[in-house]
Amino acid sequence: GEDMAEPKIIKPKGVIAPGQAKKLNDNWTEYRASYVDSAAKKQGRNKDDRSSWWSIDDIENYIAYAKNQTDSLKYDITGIRVYLGVYGKRQGENNNGFSTMFIAPIGSKLNSEAGFSSSNFIQSGVGPLNRGSGGQEPY
Repeated sequence: GEDMAEPKIIKPKGVIAPGQAKKLNDNWTEYRASYVDSAAKKQGRNKDDRSSWWSIDDIENYIAYAKNQTDSLKYDITGIRVYLGVYGKRQGENNNGFSTMFIAPIGSKLNSEAGFSSSNFIQSGVGPLNRGSGGQEPY
């Protein structure tokens, strides 16, 4: 049979220790949670979502989808950006005024000096990935 080379595993830049991640999360709780939750209380809910969860299949499928979409638009993806958002009024599903997170591709125009920045990702025609699950991930 053919020898299949094992894929090379490369640790990405920016990987941090679990303890450092816990400290960052604890800092968010100490310095931000009361402000965010006080806004949620005005909407009739004790706490607002502070994280979002997507399955690995959804993330991998989204990256493949975004690459396909940006290729057809003559863009080259250089990364993924995570955005914080807030649902407006009358958004349904009890989302009125609550936080969300979504991811969108960033990159550059192929064979061009024009950039593809966070300020114009929506105009690119590639839909960001939203609708992650807040709170505990399903098992």
